[in-house]
Formats: sequence, structure tokens, C-alpha cells
Amino acid sequence: MDLLGIAALIFAIAFAVLVVFLARALGNLANVLSKTEVTVGKLPEQLDEITRETGTVLHNTNETILDVNEKVATLNPLFGMIGDAGEASRRLSSSLVDMTESMRNQSQEATEISQQKGLRGFYGLAAFIYFLNQKRKENGE
Repeated sequence: MDLLGIAALIFAIAFAVLVVFLARALGNLANVLSKTEVTVGKLPEQLDEITRETGTVLHNTNETILDVNEKVATLNPLFGMIGDAGEASRRLSSSLVDMTESMRNQSQEATEISQQKGLRGFYGLAAFIYFLNQKRKENGE
């Protein structure tokens, strides 16, 4: 065997190894592709199921939104009444504050006048007599 024959033999062995390696790789690729085919074959069924579930969820969501809208519409007048009651109580408390301030001012004026004219003792005596009358009425005399 000459050198050309040895080179051809080495080339043939290398080609055989390459063919075996490629055959195994192609076998694995065929296995992967067959599993992919099974998976892709199941996709339409799965997508149909997902579509049905999504439709159900959207339907339930629409019903829930309608229910919430009805309840909010029912509560709107209640919130209006609460707002009106709050405004009325604000006006009442404002009136009470004004009346209390007016009475306090009148009381201060009366106190100043009684101090200026020396009637402090007279008002004390009148209050004491009034207090005694009230106690007598309570005791039933």
C-alpha cells in the first residue's frame, strides 16, 4: 500500500465516523421533531379551551361590572342625602357658634356694666334667691 492508499483509508475511516456522528445527530433531531409534532398537534385543542375559558371570564366580568354599576346607582342618592345632612349640620353648628358668640358678647357687656355701676353684689344676691327658689320647688315646698 502506498501513501495514497493509506490516505484514502484514513479519509474513509474519518468519513465513516462523520457519517455515524451525523446519523446520531439526525436521529436526535428526528426525535425532537416528532415530539414537537405531537405538541403542535395538541395546540388547537388547548387554544380552543383557553378561548372558551377567556370567554367565560369576560362574560363573568361583564356581569360583575353591571352589578357594580347598579349598586353604585343605588348608592348615589344615599351619598347625596348624606352630603345634604352634612351641609345642614354644618349650617346648624355655624348658627350655634354665632348664637354662642353673641350670648358671650352680651354676657361680657352685662358684666362690664355691672362692674362699672357696682351692681355685682346685686346680681349675686338675685342669683342666690333664684337658686333657693329652685331648690324649694324641687323639694316640694
